[in-house]
Amino acid sequence: MYPKAARAGADIVTIDLEDAVAPQHKDQARSDTLSLSENFVSPNEVETIVRINCLRTPEGLADLQGIIDAKHPPPALMLPKVKSAAEIAVHEELLSGPLSHIRFHIIIETNEGLESCFEIARCSDRIDSLLFGGVDMAAELRVEPTWGPLLYARSRAVHAAAGAGLDFIDVPFLDLDDMDGLSTEAQACVQLGMTGKAAIHPKQIAVINKHFTPSAEEIARARRVIEAFENGDSGLVVIDNKLIEKPVLRSMYRILAIAGRLGL
Repeated sequence: MYPKAARAGADIVTIDLEDAVAPQHKDQARSDTLSLSENFVSPNEVETIVRINCLRTPEGLADLQGIIDAKHPPPALMLPKVKSAAEIAVHEELLSGPLSHIRFHIIIETNEGLESCFEIARCSDRIDSLLFGGVDMAAELRVEPTWGPLLYARSRAVHAAAGAGLDFIDVPFLDLDDMDGLSTEAQACVQLGMTGKAAIHPKQIAVINKHFTPSAEEIARARRVIEAFENGDSGLVVIDNKLIEKPVLRSMYRILAIAGRLGL
């Protein structure tokens, strides 16, 4: 399924060794994934991440040992159920030296992780993103995994990621037949400051990309705002009868960076 997933239009493809694999299949899944990693597609096409098991479990220890011993280790790991920055330090130490190129993507899905998310986000320069584990977080908080009850947790983790200059990726939308619900939630994620949302089926990708990809109008406006500031001599400009202050430039440059990466 990996070659098909790599061509599905997502920015990242994750091979899951944790929740998607039954206990009796963990060893085989680990072996198959590490054998496959030699043939991962180019990072310029799609970024490939392997979600390993939690370091506090025997399966997680076996995953790390397998990666350490692998001839072709994966380029990035998704670390689940992280509770503290100390856990990241252990991963860094075990995956040091010739494995120091491996990047980390951290799932915030426990109460301890949420409490420590600001420290976690800043604890390593090998971290590329935080991800929101909504299902596990809902279980921790004793609530339904819906938008309202998880808004505070999402907001806190978004602030931690933004403060550290990291991407923040939201939990997948689990109803595969509710495209309108997915669209509504993806738009809410954008408004909250998230930079992406996970998908569990290829048919969700286009809906998600629509919301997280700047429109032609947004790109054109970003160029106008940047041009106005670059040609002006003030910290304020007026565009379409709206007063715009200089801090907005950060968002405008980000829009153009995304557009440039996508060739828009």
